[in-house]
Amino acid sequence: MKGAMPPRPFMVPGPGGPMPPPQQFGLVETRPPLAAVLRPRFNIPGLHPSAAAASAASKIASTYDLVEPMRFLYVHVVKARDLPAVSAAGTIDPFVEVKLGNFKGTTPVLGANHNPSWQQVFAFSATHLQAHVLEVAVKAKDLAGGDDLIGRVGFDLAEVPIRVPPDSPLAPQWYRLETKRGEKTRGEIMLSVWLGTQADEAFPDAWHSDAHAAAGPAAVASTRAKVYFSPKLVYLRVAAIGAQDLVPVDASRPVSACVKLQLAWQVRRTRPGAPPGTLNPIWNEEFMFVVSEPFDEPLFVTVEDRIGPGRDEPLGRIMLPLNAAMPRHDHFGKPVEPRWYSLLRPSDDPDKKEGKFASKIQLRMSLDFGYHVLDESTYYSSDLQPSSKHTRKPSIGILELGILGARNLIPMKGKDGRTTDAYCVAKYGPKWVRTRTILNTLNPQWNEQYTWEVFDPCTVITVVVFDNNQIGKNGDARDESIGKVRIRLSTLETDRVYTHFYPLLALKHSGLKKTGELHLAVRFTCTAWVNMIALYGRPLLPKMHYTQPISVMQLDYLRHQAMQIVAARLSRAEPPLRREVVEYMLDVGSHMFSLRRSKANFYRITSLFCGFAATAKWYDGIRSWRNPITTVLVHMLFLILICYPELILPTIFLYMFMIGLWNYRYRPRHPPYMDTKLCHAEFTNQDELDEEFDTFPSNRPAEIVRMRYDRLRSVGGRVQTVVGDLATQGERAHALLSWRDPRATAIFIFLSLVVAIVLYVTPFQVLLVIAMLYLLRHPRFRSRMPSVPFNFYRRLPAKSDMLL
Repeated sequence: MKGAMPPRPFMVPGPGGPMPPPQQFGLVETRPPLAAVLRPRFNIPGLHPSAAAASAASKIASTYDLVEPMRFLYVHVVKARDLPAVSAAGTIDPFVEVKLGNFKGTTPVLGANHNPSWQQVFAFSATHLQAHVLEVAVKAKDLAGGDDLIGRVGFDLAEVPIRVPPDSPLAPQWYRLETKRGEKTRGEIMLSVWLGTQADEAFPDAWHSDAHAAAGPAAVASTRAKVYFSPKLVYLRVAAIGAQDLVPVDASRPVSACVKLQLAWQVRRTRPGAPPGTLNPIWNEEFMFVVSEPFDEPLFVTVEDRIGPGRDEPLGRIMLPLNAAMPRHDHFGKPVEPRWYSLLRPSDDPDKKEGKFASKIQLRMSLDFGYHVLDESTYYSSDLQPSSKHTRKPSIGILELGILGARNLIPMKGKDGRTTDAYCVAKYGPKWVRTRTILNTLNPQWNEQYTWEVFDPCTVITVVVFDNNQIGKNGDARDESIGKVRIRLSTLETDRVYTHFYPLLALKHSGLKKTGELHLAVRFTCTAWVNMIALYGRPLLPKMHYTQPISVMQLDYLRHQAMQIVAARLSRAEPPLRREVVEYMLDVGSHMFSLRRSKANFYRITSLFCGFAATAKWYDGIRSWRNPITTVLVHMLFLILICYPELILPTIFLYMFMIGLWNYRYRPRHPPYMDTKLCHAEFTNQDELDEEFDTFPSNRPAEIVRMRYDRLRSVGGRVQTVVGDLATQGERAHALLSWRDPRATAIFIFLSLVVAIVLYVTPFQVLLVIAMLYLLRHPRFRSRMPSVPFNFYRRLPAKSDMLL
């Protein structure tokens, strides 16, 4: 990176001194010369201190202060006029060719137009300035062979003006075309040329010299930087209550009526109505769908007679627009009243006027704007706002992301003689951003900055690097993912700029592989401290998720439907954000079984008990008198707390305060990143990975599926044993008073009476002292055999002997 200091590994202070992270998959802190971290006292070699201060101040004032400025030569080709005819028919098919050294860009060909208008911008990177003269040529398309030159205009790069936003755009001017010999010819072209940076308004839609190898207009469009927004999603709640006066197709057969609800590809069915065989069935079943604005998809309701498995005969149908549903923005509104609708017979014309008699169905429909429609996992969601704008909270801050570049990417197109055509996609909330594609390089430099409003700090931003496969001749190939980075905003300090190289990791059939490093600059700025602190005491999701909760299974189904809607909508944009890109960003397959993830979650649970294990080990050392001085001090502490019980809670909270204060020295100094050891990606064999990437249903050979099934049975057997042991302990506790063992219950209730009498007549503090001295007695007075209460509990009956 030009002008940047060499990156150094990030050092984390610890009790034994600074320790470097793992070399292969660790995070690397950098010090790029960003305007956000420069100060007026920054000295630039060769500049007067006042000039250096002014330069730094101008950079700090810039909007793009989290990226390095990149110089571009912009050429805005507006239009031409009075072009001469070149064909026998007196017409011309003109286009413009902009050439700088070996880089050349062309406008579309406009057929039979003497006064064409292109309105196209070309951007040449400063690294591609291979000549001192910019040549703009107007040519005529010749289908027979080489194109005809109409005229040209040349610009000396030393005379090109420099434009710095927020200056107004440079006004284009008319230039007379010249021949190769410098003679004036007929025709003029209007254009403007200037030097700028990526902060220029023309940057996103410009043709870039980085994408000069793209084949065709569609491929060029797929290389541009764009911003996308997810569609506004709402839950549609439909309750099928009942129907009346159904007309059976076959009167000799009892009717088994059910309702089929279809909204686009979302289909739900009720159970057969009650009582069986009636023509006035009752269902009382409620379903939820995911809909998106502008709510142009209708809801099809069909009452069917279930004849047999897979055989349904329609009895009536109706098409309802979504504006027939009542909008609900919160749970305080009036309840939704059900309505009766007339059903059309299958043979009736939908446009036919309703007759005097028709079957009826009673439905209750509402558009629940008070929910947040989940299209991501709640564990790393980037948006928690309700669909209703009326109930949304104000923003608490701003998230700024600078996508600087990447290094050491793996070649994704090695078979085609190319390296990688990389671009980044970042998502936070409903806003998606896509950087431009840098062609054929393993070390792309984007230097693009984006901004989001933050409404909740407990959210996650996701950044993924993809390889663009729309460049070459195989324009419809899938874009391959290179690596993913997630950053939780609550782990960031406010107003601090984090600049790191994040490892890009890919889990393939062959195992874990590092695919490169992504260079990011992140800053979270809080604008409402009081509101942000108050958010930590509020529910994570909107109120309707708690007043009218949705079941977990239904939420998973709705999340899958929401992801499909978002992917379908963004894939229709221009240029499209492809379906595989959206699905990878939203983790479509995260709910599928993975033995690797199961192991990771198991060890996550066991790691939670490390504190309890350490406490038990400390207690065992105290009661074993390994260090007599420590044991005596613990005795004294317990005696003080027993004599003054009002000090117990203050002591506990003071202890937690001191621990937190002590751990502040060792707090994380960098954002979180993908932990390969936590997710067990480094210790997984190839068969487990092959099972993880298998399709559903499986397409592997029968013997492999049988082997995996047997392995899953063995794992399930161990889980079954653990669950059975937990159930046994609970049943033994329940058997204390259930008289399943009459002698054990009699002994327990008699001892309970004795203990109650002793507790009534003995001060509680005395009992605590006796219990403490008994538990911490010297090993000489302790037996290795299990205690009497433990033996008594182990002898209690459980229901395990009642299982087959």
